[in-house]
Order: sequence, then structure tokens, then C-alpha cells
Amino acid sequence: MENQQLIPHLFRTEFAKITAVLCKFFGIEHIETAEDIAGETFLSALETWTYKGIPPNPAAWLYTVAKNKAKNHIARNKIFRGKIQSQLKNDFTNVETIEIDLSEKNITDSQLQMMFAICHPSIPAEAQIGLALRILCGFGIEEIANAFLSNKETVSKRLSRAKEKLKQENVIIAFPPKQEIYKRLHNVLITLYLLFNEGYYSESKDVVLREDLCQEAMRLTYLLADNEQTNLPPVNALLALMCLQASRFAARKNENGEPVLYYDQDESLWNRELITKGIYYLHKSSTGNTISKYHIEATIAYWHTIKEDSEEKWENILQMYNRLLQLEYSPVAALNRTFALSKVYGKERAIKEAEKLQLTGSQYYYALLGELYTGIDNNRARLNFDNAIHLAKTTADKEVLMKKIDLLNISQ
Repeated sequence: MENQQLIPHLFRTEFAKITAVLCKFFGIEHIETAEDIAGETFLSALETWTYKGIPPNPAAWLYTVAKNKAKNHIARNKIFRGKIQSQLKNDFTNVETIEIDLSEKNITDSQLQMMFAICHPSIPAEAQIGLALRILCGFGIEEIANAFLSNKETVSKRLSRAKEKLKQENVIIAFPPKQEIYKRLHNVLITLYLLFNEGYYSESKDVVLREDLCQEAMRLTYLLADNEQTNLPPVNALLALMCLQASRFAARKNENGEPVLYYDQDESLWNRELITKGIYYLHKSSTGNTISKYHIEATIAYWHTIKEDSEEKWENILQMYNRLLQLEYSPVAALNRTFALSKVYGKERAIKEAEKLQLTGSQYYYALLGELYTGIDNNRARLNFDNAIHLAKTTADKEVLMKKIDLLNISQ
């Protein structure tokens, strides 16, 4: 792999590890310093490797340079050294004796502890996701802006405010006490869930970025599942949901980047290994007495990995949506429930339930009504598809809806 490919790849995988370890070492108030040192490390790699070639172990080279740069920063900056010395209660008279642990175990622990730190309830969910993308996933500001369909300036300000809030709250980068882990885990799981959804349902045209968002959310959730303290039922349920949803990633868009609806998907493109993993983690999540929304959504996702329609399938999905709405109401879940309702009790009943929702600002509301009215009242179906087109944000979505109208015209 040449420099042009290797350095961006390593930046994605190693920048976050170096940043997490240094931030834990320096403290949350020096988060920018940790990021700067990690960034300088990669600049050194770009300059050195271009002329001297790629070292035998690139990651080890990066870790060594990062350690040296961190020590140099401490040695040069007396004020910074004093703060760190006071914070860690260490004698930094001899900077060379400073040990910055970039072992695999400390990297994993640092990332897990950082997860709990940045998912602090004092900062909004959107900022938590942004910090997760930046610090835990190594995403650049421009990439984060693309993910949120925003601009670099807005994202930079949002992240700066979030970092400042963490400093004000004096958030410690450490595992919460054992009795508090389950409570604090709630925010962490919400952030990972939203991060995955940002990729899975993203309206960005960057397919690679969308997949990267999902993969990073899964990687971080695997870290939680592999840790004894955080290997808890809701973690396994969320990981099951991610695996089952991601299993259909390759089938959800055609070669032109257009969305492929569930019934039109090529089942041979579904990732059977991920489906098997999803079922494994779903079974693993079934211990204990508490059912989370992740348990319910993972069960719904499992039934969607069975392509054939059956009474059992849609009755189970409908039952799961009923439970989900009781546990945590959302308009999206209510809308999805009406489709399951149509499969069990017919379109007429589903239309009545759907129209009660009055989600007139959603393209998916009108698209669903278009589907439900098709074959019952094609004129109304056409009007609803037209409304959906006007609300659709991407060209690909509009083209799918226009094809629905074309089919209605052909059938007349």
C-alpha cells in the first residue's frame, strides 16, 4: 500500500487511538493538545515516509513518534508540565522517565473511558456524536460536516463548545464506578445508536462515508461487548441490531446509487456472516429482566432478514412495534408500524391508522400512503407520491418515487 493510501488508512485507525491515550494521560482539559500531537505525528509520517520509505511496522513508528512529541511538548512547556505534574502527582523532573502507555490494552481502555467521558449529559446528543466521530473514530471536520449535511464552521463551533463544557464540568476520563456503569451506559448507547443511524439512514451521497459511520459505530460497540464491565444485555442488543441492519447494506443501493426498496433487494447480496452474528448477539442479550428499545428493534431487524412473507413474520413485527411504541414513542416507529399493520389486517385499516399520524412534513409519510392507496385508489396514491417527491431531499429518492408514479400510469 503506497503512502497516498496508507496514511489516510492509518489516520482513520490510529489517530483516534493516539488521541484517546494522550487525552487520558493529559486530562480532558488538554484535549486539543492531544489532538494536535496526534496530527503532528501524521505530518511527520507524511514528510519522513515520502523520502525514507514506509517503515516495517508503520503503527509502531507512529506510536514512538507520538510518545516523543508528547514528551517534547511537556519538556518545552513549563506551565503545561506543572499542570500535568500536579494532576498526575508525578515527578516530571526527568521527562525521559515519563511513560506514555500505547499498549493494546491501554488503547482499548482509553477509548472505552473516553466514550463515557464524551457522552456526558451536559452536552447535547449531536455534539456527543461529533466528538465521537472526531476523537474516537478519527474523522476530519469536513467529513463530520458531510455526515451532518452541515458546514465546517458550524461543526468546529459545535465541537469547541462541547469540549469547553467538558472542561467546565471537570469530566474525568475513567470508567464510572461499578454501580453507575449501567446508568451512564444509557448515554453511550444512545450516541452509538445515533452514530450508526447517521450512516445507515444518511442522506449524504458519499456511500463510503455512510458505511464508515456504521463500521465505526459497530467497532466501538464491539469494544463495549468485549469488556467485562460493559458486556451487558442492552449492549449486546444494540450490537445485534447493528449487525442485522448492516447485513443488508450492499443490497440497499443499486450500481447507480439509487435506493433499492426492501422487496426489490437481491437477497444474495445480504451478508450472511453478519446475520449470524446478529442472531448470536440477540440471543446473548436475552439475559436479565429489562427489555430495551434495542432488544425490540433488533428483533424487528431479525424478522426482516427472512425475505418470504408469512403471517408469523408480520404478526411478530407488528407486536414488536406495539411494544416499541409503548416503551418509547416515535413518529418513525408509528409510521413503520402502519406498514406491518397493512400486512396483517389489510391496507384499508392501515390507511386509517396512518392518516391519524398527520406527519405532513415527512416524505416517508406520503410515500407510505402512496403504497397503501395503490390498487385501492390510484389517484390518491399518485397525489401522495407527488407530495413525497416535493419533500424528498435527494435526487435518488425522487427518482424512486417517480418510478412508482410511472407504474401507476402503466397499470391504468
